[in-house]
Amino acid sequence: MNGIEYIVQILKQEGVEWIACFPSNPLIEAAAKAGIRPITFRHERGAVMAADGFSRTSNRNQFGVVAVQAQAGAENAMGGIAQAFADRIPILALPGGIRLSQMGVRPNLSAVHNYQGWVKQVEAIYSPTQVGNVMRRAFHALRNGSPGPVVVEMTSDVCAQDIPADAQNYHSPKLTLQVPTNGDIQDAVKALLEAKKPVLWAGRGVLFADATAELKELAELTSIPVFCTMPGKSAFDERHPLSLGAGSGATTLPARQWLQECDVLLALGSSLTRTSYGQPIAPGKTLIQNTNSPDDINKDEAVDIGLVGDTKLTLQAILDEVKAQVGEQGRGDSAQVAAEIATVRKQWLEEWTPLLTSDEEPLNTYRVIHEINETLDRENSIVTHDAGAPRDSIVPFYTATTPHSYIGWGKTTHLGFGIPLMIGAKLAHPDKFCLNLMGDGAFGMSGLDIETASRTEVPITTVLLNNGGMATYPGGFPTARERYGVSYMQGNYAQIAEGMGAEGITVTKVAEMAPALQKAQQWNADGKTVLIDVHSNMEGRRSRFR
Repeated sequence: MNGIEYIVQILKQEGVEWIACFPSNPLIEAAAKAGIRPITFRHERGAVMAADGFSRTSNRNQFGVVAVQAQAGAENAMGGIAQAFADRIPILALPGGIRLSQMGVRPNLSAVHNYQGWVKQVEAIYSPTQVGNVMRRAFHALRNGSPGPVVVEMTSDVCAQDIPADAQNYHSPKLTLQVPTNGDIQDAVKALLEAKKPVLWAGRGVLFADATAELKELAELTSIPVFCTMPGKSAFDERHPLSLGAGSGATTLPARQWLQECDVLLALGSSLTRTSYGQPIAPGKTLIQNTNSPDDINKDEAVDIGLVGDTKLTLQAILDEVKAQVGEQGRGDSAQVAAEIATVRKQWLEEWTPLLTSDEEPLNTYRVIHEINETLDRENSIVTHDAGAPRDSIVPFYTATTPHSYIGWGKTTHLGFGIPLMIGAKLAHPDKFCLNLMGDGAFGMSGLDIETASRTEVPITTVLLNNGGMATYPGGFPTARERYGVSYMQGNYAQIAEGMGAEGITVTKVAEMAPALQKAQQWNADGKTVLIDVHSNMEGRRSRFR
């Protein structure tokens, strides 16, 4: 077998059932022959983002794989790869490569030379004897350590050569987990139990480690409330009385108040990266950080106690130590803490309920979010935002319940991510109703992949806020907008969706929103992709407490 066929055999051995692709790559035909389904997207960026969506909801048990063309394909893929790198998502990218003799010759683009700094790991195959070893290192990097995109550049003439029998040596790497030292665990628990007002800060690592049950047990055992970062949203059921909610740059009032006033903060499964799309950590706190990467400790924040290790194992060790120090019944008064949170939440919702239940038309963004929250079967749905106003509007107000019922993303914010992200999530969880909320600006970046969802029978629902502008900047560019129409855009998006084989619904009245969502769920269950074109306003208010 040649190098391409051997790579496909390795993918098959690793349980890969589908690959995202566009437009051409020798893996496409070889994968199809081996029973791996190629799904063609309308752009390389969308293909990468769908692989990302699959990995985001698979807890490092399965990985999204994407195959793109050499040169222009590898160039177009960079946006999606950058998103995965910023958000630390383990995907496997397999770009085609130029001939070995053309490596380093301008203007030829080589992924191994140009992707440095954009990915966790990148290698090129320079010899047919390398294939097994390169792929072993790739899957090791996907499974272990800090997650991120891994790239294997398939040098065209090398991968077309036969693999010697003694080089068909692929060995599937195993997951290796680390746990913090007993001394560090003891110090962390001592600080937590002595704190006057501690907070648990839950990042995406809680989800990836499948540690949501342990997080809940720790919160209840210690009576400590939980804040979820945007990537960590859904790591803790937001209906729980100890939930403070989640936050991007916008968040809930309980979250903001506890983050400001806490004296000890235990960050679990979090890089604690400072970002405009997350909540800040005020100075003067005792900071305990759990991460699977030692490079995260003391990166952006001064950390008092570092707990390097798998989040599930770390939480189990913390739970054992808490029980050893205070007993199986735990400590603190959960009812009192829950009552304090409920009081602040009531105050916050009294301010926002007029917007969430507004009858104004065109529809207010918050009324749209309210209807999504009220209409969906949240335990059996996956919801995400897009960049900009949809993100900061929905993150505080949509109620995440079970793990991955909400996908928060965005340390870099690529418009249009929501559509291919949901295609990938639907492939990972075909039994879930998958919905993304986006603006009309975002639709221009990925709208054609509505056709991909329809053609490939991977049914998703897109709720599009059609307000003729960029609501993230409702007061921006006043002269440019008035004089030259800058940021103004228009379209009959429901009709566009229908032209691509999907179902389109136009909503102009508040009373039409819930029935549209109900119809979308029925159509998705029947295998039909849906776009709901909501004529909305340019709501600029945010629950922003940065």
